[in-house]
Amino acid sequence: QVQLVESGGGLVQTGGSLRLSCAASGRTFSAYAMGWFRQAPGKEREFVAAISRTGITVYYADSVKGRFIISRDNAKNTVYLQMNSLKPEDTAVYYCAAKTGTITTSQSMWGDAWGQGTQVTVSS
Repeated sequence: QVQLVESGGGLVQTGGSLRLSCAASGRTFSAYAMGWFRQAPGKEREFVAAISRTGITVYYADSVKGRFIISRDNAKNTVYLQMNSLKPEDTAVYYCAAKTGTITTSQSMWGDAWGQGTQVTVSS
């Protein structure tokens, strides 16, 4: 089992940037595909981005494509989400998740581990 801890959330103005980090401990980090999800107030949790075990393959939600970048450093057991050109609609609690096997945008397939979440608030 892998344990995940997110950090880097905060309050930022529209158009600003934040970088989220998700540190993993426990089992071999490189064995897991990693993903970021978010849940806005009153809404269901949704897929944001995912990266394969090697980092070669990445997926993004259409709503963040061109603004967010997911990356990973297997030597540091960490996955990142660089968020640029932030909008008020990006306000949410952001969660990282791990799964064995291939990456997918389907949230139901991400069952191996979830972090506790980090709040991102974008002011208008």
